[in-house]
Amino acid sequence: MNVYLPSELLKPFVHSYRIIESTYGQVNRVLPNTSLVMAFRYRGKVSYEVNDTKSALTSSVISGLRKSGRLMNYEKDTANLLVQLHETGANAFIKEPLYELFEESVSLDCFAGYNDLSGIEEQLAEVVTNQQRIHLIEQFLLNKLCPLKPDALVMNALQRIHAAKGIVRIEELASKLCISQDAFEKRFRRVVGVAPKQFATIVRMKSVISNSVVQNHRLAELAYDAGYFDQSHFNKDFRLFTGQTPTDFFKSPLFW
Repeated sequence: MNVYLPSELLKPFVHSYRIIESTYGQVNRVLPNTSLVMAFRYRGKVSYEVNDTKSALTSSVISGLRKSGRLMNYEKDTANLLVQLHETGANAFIKEPLYELFEESVSLDCFAGYNDLSGIEEQLAEVVTNQQRIHLIEQFLLNKLCPLKPDALVMNALQRIHAAKGIVRIEELASKLCISQDAFEKRFRRVVGVAPKQFATIVRMKSVISNSVVQNHRLAELAYDAGYFDQSHFNKDFRLFTGQTPTDFFKSPLFW
């Protein structure tokens, strides 16, 4: 996997690009993240598995935020280009309500302005270098770009949730932002694509995993640091997020 940064024009909307190539085929566990992803497959086949149900992915898809991890199956000689958007970046490229993508991976040609993707898919397959592919996808995204004025209130909320490592009460957060909880939740879902409580849960579990990998905490300490006072509740949320128990998860190195 190779990671590339976006150009200055796309930096406000795109976090990074990832080109994933699998020569021999592999299965990898992908954990929930805090932003949407566009994926363009230019060689091979990819499928994913959730709750023992396998689904094939089309050549070009956009995946919404998720509350649970999934297994990605990259068949032999497969190559993909992923566009990792910023947490508020998808609105610049997608006109449809983002919250409808929650827990879903939808073919990109289902969205307005993306009716014909055969050109970009063929071009990605024909060029030789990764730099050429990044250039192609940047030109594609620039043609689709329809930037909106950033929502300062939602940006403020995102900063507060990250600063608290996801341990927040949404009612209190809305009060600090001087907005009713109902209005805040609707505004947040429209911009980010998920309810603030669900977003905070993703941030909290990502923090748990990051702290464990770096500091090698014991499970009881992880649960307490994440605001849990009930180990069983922590284990349940952790398994929903990763698809594994904490013990089994940290034994396995293959996750993104």
